[in-house]
Amino acid sequence: MLKVDLRPAHLAVGSRRIHYGWVIVAIATTMLLVTSSVRFATAALVPYLNDPASGFGWSYAAISFAFSLQWFVLAIMSPYVGWLGDRYGIRRLLLLGVFLFIAGMLLIGIMTSLWQFYIYFGLLLGIASAIFGILLVSGVTLWFRRYLGVAMGAVWSFQGMGVVAHIFLIGAVFDQLGMKWVFWLPGIVGGTLILLLVRFFYNEPAEIGLRPLGTPEHEPIQSLQSDDTAKIRARVFLQQAQHTGTFWNLIIIHCWGCMGHQIINVLVVAIAVDRGLSLGAAAGVLAVQQGTGIFVRGAVPVIAERLGCKSVWVAGMSLQAFPLLIILFAQDTWAFYLFAILFGIGQSCEVPTFQIANRQYYGNVNQGSLYGWQNIGGGLGMGLAPVFAGILWDMTNTYAAPLIMSLSFSLLGLVSALLLPSPRSRLIPDWEEALPAEARLSAFP
Repeated sequence: MLKVDLRPAHLAVGSRRIHYGWVIVAIATTMLLVTSSVRFATAALVPYLNDPASGFGWSYAAISFAFSLQWFVLAIMSPYVGWLGDRYGIRRLLLLGVFLFIAGMLLIGIMTSLWQFYIYFGLLLGIASAIFGILLVSGVTLWFRRYLGVAMGAVWSFQGMGVVAHIFLIGAVFDQLGMKWVFWLPGIVGGTLILLLVRFFYNEPAEIGLRPLGTPEHEPIQSLQSDDTAKIRARVFLQQAQHTGTFWNLIIIHCWGCMGHQIINVLVVAIAVDRGLSLGAAAGVLAVQQGTGIFVRGAVPVIAERLGCKSVWVAGMSLQAFPLLIILFAQDTWAFYLFAILFGIGQSCEVPTFQIANRQYYGNVNQGSLYGWQNIGGGLGMGLAPVFAGILWDMTNTYAAPLIMSLSFSLLGLVSALLLPSPRSRLIPDWEEALPAEARLSAFP
């Protein structure tokens, strides 16, 4: 009989040892698959929420603001969530996140007013998204010295699968059970699953007596989240990183890139319907766009690890910008699907690259604070662009205004990517010299 050892520090199947970091990847992937998909897949319901016959009849600007509010909340909360994760560990905050997620999903299912949409979808799910999006992604980086690209590729690609699955859930459940169960099913089933998985999530390898995967055996097992030393290290590192121009440029890239693609994420179904596509065909455009990202997000971190983050971002921003010209001037169904593939590739190059960029520019550090600050740009970009695009559409009564706006933001992201330094050299390799002697890694037993 094949022997299986389920102890986290000694996980093995037969004679083959399995590093617990891969279990962390599976847990983080599952949690993000459940929690992040609703942010994007709900865009498929925009035409329904706009239709007076549905009982809602909200304007595009009003609907877009709900998506924007969720991202504003994420932008505001991200630096605090990232710092708290670096200081106190991730596990405690995940419990708060899962309860906010379940509550938000259940309440959205029974909403009747616009203000409720803003509170439940924008505020509650916004805070939950900050907790899961920042801490799980940055937390995975603590478990890998090698194969980080493969690990992040798995995390981001399966997140894309969650979006596609949620879109198909909307199509399968909406007509039969109504909008309530579109949110209740993933809220109840997914929330319960996440609650169970928190039990098996550990903050860092040292918590179970392991080193990050790929760490040489002669290096001691080091815990950076067990005492007040973590607070000192997190504060000093952030201060040192903020003295580099790249720290701020990464925030700007996240902002421009997200402004460019979130307009499309929220409004592409409505744009396609306005151009004459059926609602089913228009939802298919969004599904193809997000489905393309499943494969691209899996490959991008690996490519970025080998070729450098700058090259990936330059290529991605280009593909996020120029395919917009296709649907700006063409209205055939095939043109929308061609656009969905190209844009899906470009869009999927941006977000999965940040953990690789942080490793390339700043080394093997806790990334919670870094990624938290970077998500200020992402949250503001995802929040500001759709509401302005919705207002412009309402004012001009044409889809052209939001498309041109998206094109402009993506081009600005391309310029910012071109201004990045080479990722082959560390920006602050000696940052620990600013630490008290007792807080440096060399002082740890």
